[in-house]
Amino acid sequence: MYIDSHCHLDFPQLRERLPEILARMQENDVQQALCVSVNLDDWPGLMSLVDAQPRLWASVGVHPDYEDVAEPTVADLVAKARSHPRVVAIGETGLDYYRLEGNLEWQRERFRVHIRAARETGLPLIIHTRAASEDTLRIMAEEGAAEVGGVMHCFTESQAVADAAIAMNFMISLSGIVTFKSARDLHALAVNLPLDRLLIETDSPYLAPVPYRGKTNEPGFVRHVAEHIATLRGCTAQAIGDATTANFHRLFARTAPSV
Repeated sequence: MYIDSHCHLDFPQLRERLPEILARMQENDVQQALCVSVNLDDWPGLMSLVDAQPRLWASVGVHPDYEDVAEPTVADLVAKARSHPRVVAIGETGLDYYRLEGNLEWQRERFRVHIRAARETGLPLIIHTRAASEDTLRIMAEEGAAEVGGVMHCFTESQAVADAAIAMNFMISLSGIVTFKSARDLHALAVNLPLDRLLIETDSPYLAPVPYRGKTNEPGFVRHVAEHIATLRGCTAQAIGDATTANFHRLFARTAPSV
């Protein structure tokens, strides 16, 4: 069994094909998926999708790339997170210095707001970092992100950054990038990560894994991420599926099956 820990099924190119996508999840033994929020204006639509599908979960947050959107407050994020039991995380949040330039203090302040909301709700964080690992780790430490932990999603940073995040109670999520032949550093990371700190994701509709590279990604393809990691680590795909499923339920406690 597999779980896609990060996707965007509310994006139009996926939402319009939802029945087909859910069927392909079932065919590939992908039992659940976490639909991750990128802005507050679209959040009600995301929640309407999740409400109708018991296999889906949601987060609430504003992506660091989004400039011209309503700025989140701690109070607003907390209220939304507490308003619905299917909201299991705060984010995605973080820093991205790759796409944006200039004075990005607004981005750093937005990140702090999300960490404070996570600490108030007790929910884990979903963190995006690109070309900004030093500031990301610094703000995580300054704001006490270790108190709630979370996941470094679609991870492409160094082993040292992974180790620092793990030390702050975070998991590392690998996407379809790990299946690319050119991602040699990520291959080594996939081997070295502690199995109890590993998650898998698609980040769909982006970054489809081999053999679907270049096509629209979807949660059913996450099994190819698991299979490639299994090949790298010399174990079975089931072992990766079982471990990452257990990790998902441990991190996102609201998703854990009732005993």
